[in-house]
Amino acid sequence: MTSKGASFRQRRVSTELRALRRARGLSCAEVAKAIGCSESKISRMETGQRGLQVDEVAAILGYLQAPAALRHELVALVRDGEGRNWHAVHGKLPGHWKDLITIEAEASALYNFEPMVMPGLTQTPDYARAIIAGGTYNLTVGELDNLVATRMGRQFVLGRAHVHLIIDEIALRRPLGDRQMMHAQLRHLMALTSRPNMEILIVPFDSIAHPGLSGAFVRLEFNDQPGLVYVEGRGTSAFLEEEVHLEHARLAWHKLRDLALSPEQSVGLIAKIAGEMSEP
Repeated sequence: MTSKGASFRQRRVSTELRALRRARGLSCAEVAKAIGCSESKISRMETGQRGLQVDEVAAILGYLQAPAALRHELVALVRDGEGRNWHAVHGKLPGHWKDLITIEAEASALYNFEPMVMPGLTQTPDYARAIIAGGTYNLTVGELDNLVATRMGRQFVLGRAHVHLIIDEIALRRPLGDRQMMHAQLRHLMALTSRPNMEILIVPFDSIAHPGLSGAFVRLEFNDQPGLVYVEGRGTSAFLEEEVHLEHARLAWHKLRDLALSPEQSVGLIAKIAGEMSEP
């Protein structure tokens, strides 16, 4: 492991190794015996405290009977080594979602700014369906249903991590569906503000120019690993690990927080707009 900690690629592989072993009902000692190494080595590999080697990972994946596609994917990630900043290009069914779900599940805190739409972690099924259908081409009904269900599944993280959200007022007012759907989405957002582990702030429409105008971002923090910044664009996504990116995200967040309304004012604005949506 480098002084900066395991790269995101290695952390992803470590997480998958641990999940596969547990799914098989095996202990670290049993896996270690099967491939001829120490139990502590397996434990360090699963927690990102030890660098990963292609031959060792391949042996473990073979012993755990991992699906061929997953074996190829994880071995390729190990082969890429310590490279930082993972950029992915994906098709209409975004493969980056699996990576995001995996890393969100490990995060102790998330900081998400959204300038255009409601954060995915706060979306209702109807709102998520409108977003996904409007931004993805040629989806079948089944594919759309699957993506909506996947996005809803991400929201389990709301029960365990500290979640900080800053949303531009324009996202609250953008009519992505009928008034009834928007009203329900805003009421759901209001309900989330009562969670003790959540903070939801609104940047008012008349704010001055700010760092968030360059786009949405998610900064993730972990108890025992360096942080990450996640960004996505049209057909692409990236996990950024260099300290310069983390620092830029921290500075942007502090600036946005300074511009945002207080928690009480933010709830009041959400309630006001929800009321407007309920009017005939």
